Amino acid sequence: MLYLWLKAFHIIAVVCWFAGLFYLPRLFVYHAMSSDATSHERFCIMERKLYRGIMMPSMILTLALGIWLISLNPSYYFSQGWMHAKLTLVIALVAYHHVCGAQLKRFARGENTRGHVFYRWFNEAPVLALLGIVILVVVRPF
Repeated sequence: MLYLWLKAFHIIAVVCWFAGLFYLPRLFVYHAMSSDATSHERFCIMERKLYRGIMMPSMILTLALGIWLISLNPSYYFSQGWMHAKLTLVIALVAYHHVCGAQLKRFARGENTRGHVFYRWFNEAPVLALLGIVILVVVRPF
């Protein structure tokens, strides 16, 4: 029964984390398109609150619950190729998360050098990771 509760809360944390991973780069798109000080300040506040208040706690909870789930049967999970591939994608998502945090700080300092088109493409990375993770977990191709 513990496994099912952990799994449910892990999935909820993942959904919350991905909501932020999808929305923050979209805010970057709009932020890069803005030109007035009022918009800049508003986007900085929105980005900071999203990152610190939703994304960071969700990422930490996702990772903690995932580690707890693996710890219930580590010999099984670490012997599965799909799990190694999934964990690789999770590590890439954690890196992406931190890149978003660094970009947030650049915007706050007024040092953004990229246009909205870059952020439109940047926004697609978590979509690809999500597709890969769901397929790996559900289909378990190897």
